Amino acid sequence: MEPMKFTAKKTLCCLLASAMLAACATGPSSKYRRALNAQISTSDFNAAYESIKAAKEEEYGAKNAVLYYLDSGLILQDASRYKESDDSFDKAETRMDELYTKSVSKTAGMLLLNDATVDYAGEPYERALLNVFRALGYAYVHDLDNALVECRKVTEFLTRYRDYMQDKSGYKDDAFAQYVSALLFEEAGKSSDARISYSDAARAYGWYSSSFDTSQPSFNLPGLGSGGNGELVVLHYNGPAPRKYSNTIQVAWDKAMGFASAEVGDKQDEESKKFRNGLRAGITGNAITVAFPAYAQDPYSVAGSEVRVSSQSASTQLAENISAIAKNALDARMAAISARAIARAAIKYVLVQSAADQAEKSGGSLAGLLTKAVGSAISAGTEAADTRSWLTLPAQIRIARLALPPGQHDVQLALKSSSGADLGVLSLPGVRIESGKRTYIHFRSVN
Repeated sequence: MEPMKFTAKKTLCCLLASAMLAACATGPSSKYRRALNAQISTSDFNAAYESIKAAKEEEYGAKNAVLYYLDSGLILQDASRYKESDDSFDKAETRMDELYTKSVSKTAGMLLLNDATVDYAGEPYERALLNVFRALGYAYVHDLDNALVECRKVTEFLTRYRDYMQDKSGYKDDAFAQYVSALLFEEAGKSSDARISYSDAARAYGWYSSSFDTSQPSFNLPGLGSGGNGELVVLHYNGPAPRKYSNTIQVAWDKAMGFASAEVGDKQDEESKKFRNGLRAGITGNAITVAFPAYAQDPYSVAGSEVRVSSQSASTQLAENISAIAKNALDARMAAISARAIARAAIKYVLVQSAADQAEKSGGSLAGLLTKAVGSAISAGTEAADTRSWLTLPAQIRIARLALPPGQHDVQLALKSSSGADLGVLSLPGVRIESGKRTYIHFRSVN
């Protein structure tokens, strides 16, 4: 039996390299995610951060540095380690900006690989929330000046993104980011900026209602300093982050070839040439297995909450439905994601079949069968959808605001089921309120 031709070997080597790259870039595993959520659910935030730090190489890797710093940043904020949190968020933001502005020339690689082969740059809503959490991190320690820096960054980013999106469907502004910015601008006496952010928040909540099942929370409270009072702003990070997973379907051969031919076009890279040669040689198939990303929201029992301070109380209102935003943003891009995924799968099928035909001609039927088996296995290994996302986000963010007299206050957050039943109480003693100022605190629940 003669050795299989070099071109067949080269095709298999190329697919093997693709599989190895894909395996290195898939991001944190389901097992890791479950263990991390278990630690967050018990409010053991320091232990959760140690788990993230220990998993930096094995679960995240170099291509997922943005995810590592996002996950670390929010957990460190939960642990009240605000300086470390902001340092981590800053690293995530720097890397995100590098990846957003960098001209990525991976056409040949992306022809064979799933989207997870590129460095993770974050979703637009994750980019906006990063600056929101940085602003809140400063607000938690009463550093209003630096909080305003983050507000300006997020409002500028959202303005650019809104202009880019124009009237397209999906995520095109962030109502919660605008609302938080309005509160901080208002407290700082930046009345013009506050007015613009309140207006942008109201406009965004107008379509949040239908797109994300989120109505506008009340913007109205007695003015800061009214009656000598200060204001307590309570944020409730509720539920686990939406879970992204890979979903496989079968696509008819003719449909798959249409997407593949459109993707290849007249490109002159080696894989494109091999694909066209394979079609000219009469290679056909029945159906193609394709992987798409999809979102699922793991269940959680807390449906609402109530802030209690002495004799006062206020129910929290939904301000940001992150789970719905993530799903909606993915759905808006699904047509483009699907086209690429179908094209990749079809191209790899043709390349594997071409390599098998070449091996059979030069080495006999056994060589052809072996080449096809190996190539098909490697090809399947590269066809997992990009399931990376910010793991430590909550499913939703709720908000409540109370006017309180100056002094120290013990604050409780009563967790409620969908029927209104009490599910437990979270407490934060000794919260200081100052006249004419806002004090920001947050609680977290997962289950």
